[in-house]
Amino acid sequence: MGITRHAEPAVTTPPAPGPKETGGRTRERPLALRLLARPEVGVFLGAAAVLVFFLIAAPTVRQGGSMATVLYQSSTIGIMALPVALLMIGGEFDLSAGVAVVTSALTASMLSYQLTLNVWTGVIVALLVSLAVGAFNGWMLVRTGLPSFLVTLGTFLILQGVNLAVTKLVTGNVATDDISDMEGFGRARAIFASSFDVGGVQVKITVVWWLVFAALATWVLLRTKYGNWIFAVGGNQESARAVGVPVTFTKVTLFMLVGFGAWFVGMHQLFSFNTVQSGEGVGQELIYIAAAVIGGCLLTGGYGSAIGPVFGAFMFGMVNQGIVYAGWNPDWFKAFLGVMLLGAVLVNLWVRRTATRR
Repeated sequence: MGITRHAEPAVTTPPAPGPKETGGRTRERPLALRLLARPEVGVFLGAAAVLVFFLIAAPTVRQGGSMATVLYQSSTIGIMALPVALLMIGGEFDLSAGVAVVTSALTASMLSYQLTLNVWTGVIVALLVSLAVGAFNGWMLVRTGLPSFLVTLGTFLILQGVNLAVTKLVTGNVATDDISDMEGFGRARAIFASSFDVGGVQVKITVVWWLVFAALATWVLLRTKYGNWIFAVGGNQESARAVGVPVTFTKVTLFMLVGFGAWFVGMHQLFSFNTVQSGEGVGQELIYIAAAVIGGCLLTGGYGSAIGPVFGAFMFGMVNQGIVYAGWNPDWFKAFLGVMLLGAVLVNLWVRRTATRR
């Protein structure tokens, strides 16, 4: 009998996978480029450089109390810079944000004092007024189609005049009366203007609120449908409307968020100093916008983050106090801010071009 042999199947080795050809579209970019694509990376490096510079140039900064003061200065800017940044990502900006802070504080102070009401009544009415100012700005923008520059410039002038005129009319002075002995003042101050001890250093409660608001804004931008709407209306409003994004709702609520921020900072000022000067706030809106721009937000909208303005505000606070601790002429503060702003814009431009270049 013959032996029948069955041919064994040939064993083939699969070819080694070659480089993933994706036409340059889906190929994973290097980690460095992916980091550069983040809008907050540039300002983080800038903030670190400013901190190191003043740690060397002004040894007083190394003390815990000095750093607490820097953080406090940064927080009062940063709390407002956050909603301003969200508004800028949505393609708009608000020139009335600075005087709106004072409007809120004046409303709460005069209403409580002149009508002899509980301080919390004035606080709640001031919140409603601030939200109404924001809603008015958003409504005017959507209804008229005018640029936010013109709409909010008009609101800025209106509020500036009303602040001064009404305060003089009601109190006979340019400042409100002291409300520190009124009912509810203590509890309100504990929320808006208190301090707590950390290792023997007094830290203002605004620093905590600043970080809480930053975390909340980051979550909204990155994890919610509303955050997608903000980026969509800032990138291309008509395209966003075509795919079902509620453009009107998004724009109006973004302005109302700025109003909320103005209310919170206004309450902090009121309960920190017990009185309010009616002429303050002019020029602060530029500081808030600059902090957002330094933080990576574009004036054209559709790009930015909530973390970037945190570092932008820290740079402002660091420079503001660092100049004092270094013993330099404080008149140079504005010059430093101008250099920081131009430098940040150029760095952000370079970062975006580098990150998007194949």
